[in-house]
Amino acid sequence: MASNTSPTSRSPPEIITMTAPSDSHAKSTKSEETTLACEYDPDAEFQGDVAVSQDLPSQKDVDRCADMLVLGADGESRPFKSLYSGEGVATRQLIIFVRHFFCGNCQEFLRTLCASITPDALLQLGTPTFITVVGCGRPELIPAYAQTTGCPFPIFADPTTRLYAQLGMQRSLSLGHKKPDYLNRTSVVQTTVAGIYQSIKSGRGALQGGDIRQIGGEVLFEDEQVTWIHRMKNTRDHSEIQELRRVLGLKAEPKVEDEGSRRGRSRGASAVSKRTSKSWSRKSDSASDKEKDMMQKEYGYKEDEKEKRKSKRRSFLPDMFAKREEPPSPLDEYQKL
Repeated sequence: MASNTSPTSRSPPEIITMTAPSDSHAKSTKSEETTLACEYDPDAEFQGDVAVSQDLPSQKDVDRCADMLVLGADGESRPFKSLYSGEGVATRQLIIFVRHFFCGNCQEFLRTLCASITPDALLQLGTPTFITVVGCGRPELIPAYAQTTGCPFPIFADPTTRLYAQLGMQRSLSLGHKKPDYLNRTSVVQTTVAGIYQSIKSGRGALQGGDIRQIGGEVLFEDEQVTWIHRMKNTRDHSEIQELRRVLGLKAEPKVEDEGSRRGRSRGASAVSKRTSKSWSRKSDSASDKEKDMMQKEYGYKEDEKEKRKSKRRSFLPDMFAKREEPPSPLDEYQKL
C-alpha cells in the first residue's frame, strides 16, 4: 500500500552555520593565554632576591594561623598556637621556619644556631624564652633531621606549607648574592652534596623532604603576639646568629673568621714578614758598609788588612804554646852507652 505522505510534507534538513569568532573575542582569548603563560617564569626563581615585606603580620593573619595543624615526630597533629601558648609553654617563643628537610644550608644554619644559643643560655634570660623549629617535609623525617643537625629544640612539620603562605613567606630557588656568616665554614657545593646524599640514603623518603622552592624565616611570639619577624629573600637568607642573639637579649659573640679569610690573612702576614726580613737584611748590610767606611777613615786601614793581622796572630799562637823539646839528661846519655 502506497504511503499517503507526500514529498512536500518532509521537514527540510537543519542547516548549521559556522560563524567565525569576532576580533574582540579572539583578542581577549589571546590576552588570557598570554597572561597564563607569563604567570610562571622558571628563570625568575634564580634571579636574585625575591621582593618580600618585613612588616609584622596582621592580627587577623595570626589568628588564622593559630588553628592550622602541625605534625610532630610521632605523627600526631596539634594546633600551631600550642607551640607559643598554653600551659608549660614559654611566654616568648622564637619559631624558625626552615626549608625542606634535605636543605644543607638550613642544616648548617641550625648547627651554628644551636652551638651559639643553647637551652642553658636561654634559661639565663629574665623572660622565659624557648626555640621551636618548623619544616615543610613529612614528619617521618624529623628524627633523622634532628640527629643530623644536632638540634636540641623541638621540631615540627607543615607539609601543606599553609603556615608559610599565611605568614607571608615566599618561594624561590635563588642563592642570593651574599654568603651569610653561618656558612663561613662550608661551601655551597658541600651543603648541596650533603643534601643529595641524605635524600638518596633515606630511600623512599627522598621525595618527602618538602617543597624545594619554599623558603622560610623566623618569627618571635611574645604573649601570643608577633613582635618581630624576618622573611627570607633567598634560600640562604636566614637571620644571622648575632642578629638573633640581639633580638633575644643575649650578648654578642666574637665573630668567627672564615677559613678563606684566615688563610688570606696568614699569607699576607707571611708576605709582610718576608718583606720585613729582606728590608732588615738590606739595612744591616748597609750598616756594616758604613761601619767599614768609618773604620777606614778613623784608623787608616782597610778591613782586609785587619783580617790579615788577625790571621797572623792566630797562626802565631799555636807556635807559642807548642811543647818545647828538653835537652837529654845525663842519665839518658849513660843508658845509651
